[in-house]
Amino acid sequence: QVQVVESGGGLVQPGGSLRLSCAASGSIFSINAMGWYRQAPGNERELVADITRDGMTNYADSVKGRFTISRDNAKNTVYLQMNSLKPEDTAVYYCNALILVSRLDLRDCWGQGTQVIVSS
Repeated sequence: QVQVVESGGGLVQPGGSLRLSCAASGSIFSINAMGWYRQAPGNERELVADITRDGMTNYADSVKGRFTISRDNAKNTVYLQMNSLKPEDTAVYYCNALILVSRLDLRDCWGQGTQVIVSS
């Protein structure tokens, strides 16, 4: 049994910052890629950023230069630092992790989501 749990969402004014965290726990052999997705009302879920175990990152064009993804492999945790937030960043943010529970058993794990609201 493995799970990922997000934290750190909330209400922030335009131009403000938030830091999201996501911790994986359970029977973990190794974690491959970890990432953040978001879904706004009426929209499909979209990739925000992801990061490989070795630290290679990828960002959606809409967040480049404003968001930074990082991870702590020792803590099985991924972070999303969000700066210069805009109202269009309002969404439920989901953590995703590709977790090996054994050498041959790869699980695609999702968190329950954390709400981010950017509004004055």
